[in-house]
Amino acid sequence: MATNKQLLGKGIKYLTGALPLMFIGPTLIYNAFMNQHTAWHYLVLGIGIVACLSAMFLIFYGLKIIIKGLFND
Repeated sequence: MATNKQLLGKGIKYLTGALPLMFIGPTLIYNAFMNQHTAWHYLVLGIGIVACLSAMFLIFYGLKIIIKGLFND
């Protein structure tokens, strides 16, 4: 059983792309709830939610590619 190194590297790239988003998203959401008195509240909240959702997508897609590289021929 050989490992496809190209797929493994591609999956790791997706996971490293998700790593900063895992910290930026909750920070933006927290900042939006702490600054509800400003007009930018909803925009910052929306950006934080999009960052969290994109981090989740990148994690699941990266893991899917890594599993495919490890176990498929």
